Amino acid sequence: MSDNTAAAQQAALVPIRFLGQFVRDLSFEVPHAPEIFDAMRQRAPDIPVSFDIGAKHVGGNTFEVTLNVTLQASVGETPAFILELAYAGMVEVDPRAVAEDQLHPVLLIEIPRYLFPFVRQIVGDLTVGGGFPPLMLQMVDFLELYRRKFGDQPQTIERAAAAN
Repeated sequence: MSDNTAAAQQAALVPIRFLGQFVRDLSFEVPHAPEIFDAMRQRAPDIPVSFDIGAKHVGGNTFEVTLNVTLQASVGETPAFILELAYAGMVEVDPRAVAEDQLHPVLLIEIPRYLFPFVRQIVGDLTVGGGFPPLMLQMVDFLELYRRKFGDQPQTIERAAAAN
């Protein structure tokens, strides 16, 4: 019977629990409207996209993970639109399921994978609302982003000081 109890406890173990998701910061500008729409009929815009991911210990086993996206579309030298989005998720990580040496990659690779579809939807909706065709971001390899930023060296997450 104790084997069944141990198996039930192991099965009930949830490594990551999402507590909430939210837009931390959002900016969308069309600095050269309405002229830019004529320019876009002549020439497709260049739209470089950059991602940055950060994690912050909130307390206990709770962390805030933020996926920052910046898009600066331009036609030639003229900006078409500028979009900056910081989308965050609050997660609770069970230390029995995620070892301390795996916490950093879990927060900066796995959590952004869950947040990305929401970011993608917001970007698509904002570009349409700004008068542009919907911009559907391509899938992102968060593991590759992590490796480019941190290499293969183990990283740790800085924990907030305990309140007295």
